[in-house]
Amino acid sequence: MINDANQIYIVTFPSVWHAFRAEKILKSAAIPFTLIPVPRELSSSCQGLAAKLDSATLAPALLLLDEQKVQMEKRGVIVNRV
Repeated sequence: MINDANQIYIVTFPSVWHAFRAEKILKSAAIPFTLIPVPRELSSSCQGLAAKLDSATLAPALLLLDEQKVQMEKRGVIVNRV
C-alpha cells in the first residue's frame, strides 16, 4: 500500500493567468505549494504551469480555489516524479 503522506499531487490550469491567480490566493492563505511546469506525463505539450501539493494541503487548496472560482483542469492527479 502506498503511503498517502508521501504522494505528490498536481493541479493544472487552463492558462498561466489562472495559475498565477491560484498562486496569489494560496500564498495569501499560507497554503504550501510550488508552481512547476506541467509534467510531461500530464500534457505532451509541456506548456503551462501546475501547482504541486502534498496530501495535507490538497483538500484545503482545492476548496479555497473553488471558493475563489479559479478554473482548474486536473485536480489532484498523483504523479510518479516531479
